[in-house]
Amino acid sequence: MTDRTEPPLRPGRRAFLATVGGGAALIASTASAQTAPPATGKPGPAGLPDPVETIDLWPKGAPGMPATPPVETVTERSTDRDVTDRAVLGITRPRLVVFRPHRPNGAAVLITPGGGYRHVVIDKEGYEMGRWLCARGFTVFVLFYRLPGDGWAAGPDVALTDTQRAMRLIRHRARDYGVDPQRVAAMGFSAGGHLCADLLTRFDVRVYDPVDAADRQPARPDAAAPIYPVVSMTAPDAHPGSRALLIGADADAARERAHSPHLNVPANAPPVFLLHAEDDDVVPVENALLLRAALRAKGVPVETHLFAHGGHGFGLRKTLGKPVAAWPELFLAWAGGILV
Repeated sequence: MTDRTEPPLRPGRRAFLATVGGGAALIASTASAQTAPPATGKPGPAGLPDPVETIDLWPKGAPGMPATPPVETVTERSTDRDVTDRAVLGITRPRLVVFRPHRPNGAAVLITPGGGYRHVVIDKEGYEMGRWLCARGFTVFVLFYRLPGDGWAAGPDVALTDTQRAMRLIRHRARDYGVDPQRVAAMGFSAGGHLCADLLTRFDVRVYDPVDAADRQPARPDAAAPIYPVVSMTAPDAHPGSRALLIGADADAARERAHSPHLNVPANAPPVFLLHAEDDDVVPVENALLLRAALRAKGVPVETHLFAHGGHGFGLRKTLGKPVAAWPELFLAWAGGILV
């Protein structure tokens, strides 16, 4: 199934690169004393070194630290020595890992990887997609966000807090990265897709106190792509693990509603690209359909792609030889009418 609702073109967006001198912004120096990417203890795939540039979200530390802070830990889930499948948990210093293209097209993508709100995936839905988009001219920021089960004061809003802050920081530093602040998209996978959907619906909800000038920037993405997203917090469509960690296994209807993006869509939500496999046995396809229906009811442009086969968590690596392998190019074609 493919459903496309065309958004209006933004006048003058292609002129942006001329105003920054093309790729000249690439000479901007990297900020010092930033927290390194998650310590993987293992190199990435051969010929694909791990990125090194990062941006800490919170200059004075993340707000609302638990009384007993978690310990950041990276686990390797792959048994194949040539394929990494790393994940990080216990994040206390949320940060962006940056992928700079050789020839920036002026657009940026903020990626929120999945992990069921138990951990944050590094490779499959983070670095791999970052490299793919970066090779096509996008400046990519992979977000390692705090997890709601770690006891942060913000509770179920802690990951959204980091995502709003990340979007504002990208815009605040846009010229350093050759990015047009009006061409910044969000993309998320699974629970990270919930976070992406949460951002595209609750970008104006105040979930933290401003800390500096960056917080004067808007948190609304210019486009959003929730990929096989968790959306509903209500049975039978909710993903039980994400729901329990985000809002608690015994959450009442009010809390379920507050954290179900399809029930919070504003009329000024950005254009959306939705993707799901109908044979997803982890996050039911109904999650994407609920979000699609809510977006259409508000008149928000939405393009929807449903594939009969693909399962869950396919990212890029698990699409080989399947029709769903077309999805990155479908996203690229869609984004070309909005961001590029």
